[in-house]
Amino acid sequence: MPAPSALSYSSYRTYLECPLRWKYLYVEHRPELPRGYFTFGRVIHSVLEEIVRPFVVPAPRRPGSGDGQKTLDDWSAGSLAATPPRALTTEELLAAYDRAWSGEGYSGPDEEGRYRALGRDLLVRFHDQFARHPVVPVAVEEHLEARWDGIPLHGYIDRIDRTPTGGLEIVDYKTSRELSAEDARDSDQLSIYQVLVESNYAEPVERLTLLHLRSLVPHRTAARTRTALDPLHTRLGAVADGIREQAFEPTPGRHCTRCDFRSICPEFRTVPPPEEARLAALVDRFESLRADERRLNSELARAAEELHHAAESLGLHRVPGTRAVAIRRREEAWQYSLDSVRPLLKAAGVSGRLGQESSDDVRRLLRDTEVPAEIRRKVAETGSRRVRWYWELDTGSGDPR
Repeated sequence: MPAPSALSYSSYRTYLECPLRWKYLYVEHRPELPRGYFTFGRVIHSVLEEIVRPFVVPAPRRPGSGDGQKTLDDWSAGSLAATPPRALTTEELLAAYDRAWSGEGYSGPDEEGRYRALGRDLLVRFHDQFARHPVVPVAVEEHLEARWDGIPLHGYIDRIDRTPTGGLEIVDYKTSRELSAEDARDSDQLSIYQVLVESNYAEPVERLTLLHLRSLVPHRTAARTRTALDPLHTRLGAVADGIREQAFEPTPGRHCTRCDFRSICPEFRTVPPPEEARLAALVDRFESLRADERRLNSELARAAEELHHAAESLGLHRVPGTRAVAIRRREEAWQYSLDSVRPLLKAAGVSGRLGQESSDDVRRLLRDTEVPAEIRRKVAETGSRRVRWYWELDTGSGDPR
């Protein structure tokens, strides 16, 4: 299976949580049960778009970014002045809310009523604040695509604003009960959105914001640096590789309690009644054999240790028995402190001769006559030798005496 055409934040997060659930959703396209809080979020976002969209002033896009909106260059000053934006009235806002409302996924009329009242309240307060403190939106509900060093991404950005200094601010609406500045600083979602916006827009992203709709508090943080984004790129790459390699094993956890696929998940499927007795007996036998294995491994280790001490004291490497000969073998391994080796080689200007930086590569370097002898000696001093003795059985040669 190839990697998905593009990873969204949602699909990335789903795979990290449980690869098997990702497969059910994105490969087999199994539906999930509707949930009221998801329905509520969709309705609120759609009405917020109606409030903000009339005020959008599009920004220049990067060449070849597939711009679906007009840029400032496409608009004449006359047309902008001739059609000034008009804000929705409160009555129009509430009418839009009523049109958009859906009762899908709520547990009953009481829950739906509480959510509907909450939505009216936060939309009216947002509407009033937007009128008192106007912003300059560049885009709303903007779908963007990009390739980030080989990883395809896409996402829907709630809002992109112009900052006072001429840059861009990414705003993501949140209807959750609680939110903090730390959530904004740690948000992979905002990081992915920054990559998408920077790949599509000509101006720099300056700020990232989670707007808590219940309190209307914007939790802002500065745009991520390239270094700060590197760990996310690594995680996204691991997800894309896992999907490509069809690594879809379940990862049980607390999230399983809200999963709609428990009935088909191998972690939770029950044994069919006709197989219960046979498989129960097989499990009991497996448990008994595992106990025997642990006991035998313990006895084997003790016997090997006694043989080792006897061979050490007598100076032997071969000990005959009545059915086989025990042969004592020596295994040696060297380990080096790469944190100490790297600066030595860098100072000598021979860093490139270390290869993949494994202990075997260091051993080869110690035999490399093109590396100064003094450097090789210092590298050798960082090493430590590990010696392991073990026993093999020769059942075919008999007693060599």
